[in-house]
Amino acid sequence: MNNTLLRARDIHRSYGEGPTEVKVLRGVNLSVPAGEFLVVMGASGCGKSTFLHILGALDAPNRGAVEFHGKDIFSQSAQNRGFYRNREIGFVFQFYHLMPELNVLENVLIPRMVGHSILTWRRARREAKSAAAQMLERVGLSGRARHRPNELSGGERQRVAIARALINRPALLLADEPTGNLDEVTGADILKLLVELNDAGQTIVMVTHDAKVASQAHRRVHLSEGVIRETVAATGGREPAVVATARIAQ
Repeated sequence: MNNTLLRARDIHRSYGEGPTEVKVLRGVNLSVPAGEFLVVMGASGCGKSTFLHILGALDAPNRGAVEFHGKDIFSQSAQNRGFYRNREIGFVFQFYHLMPELNVLENVLIPRMVGHSILTWRRARREAKSAAAQMLERVGLSGRARHRPNELSGGERQRVAIARALINRPALLLADEPTGNLDEVTGADILKLLVELNDAGQTIVMVTHDAKVASQAHRRVHLSEGVIRETVAATGGREPAVVATARIAQ
């Protein structure tokens, strides 16, 4: 049975034109089975974040396809791509991107509010707040719901960002250096949370340069010179929540 959730086919991305053109991705191919924790590694500036943004439809390739459940997201309407970003994908970044004027609960609620009018949000608000409170409990922040971001530690802010990313129960969590802005102890704490989420069935694709972080994934791929050069099983001794059957296309 094919359990591929996401597949990137021959992804090319460049910036600029003519003599100033910079080719970042030169034909990246990748399959992500449901339930996998996959890490993309590579040197700084190799295109890891660009590739992650394309997987999440935050950026578009010059050429190639990103298939979600077998359907190319870039051949669909802008409205459908927006739905994909909001409902199917959760994003976690190195910098938390929390709204300073909102409290923790309100920050987590932001993705739920997208697409609602004032009237429909009034109807949906109670259920959404309940879901946000449950998500904060899941990440260990139920007692911080009324605090603002400037009252939290870096690790707590990242937990808020993770709760916000998961509020719509996305099929895929994309994480861009989620421990890169944290000290070693706090980073290990966030990584432990991500592993727990994956053990519960959450599919995760993360970019990192940290080998310790990567060791907790099921699989590591290395991006070099615009293509994936190497695929290795991680050494953390963990098994995927769903058995991976797909392989990177060569």
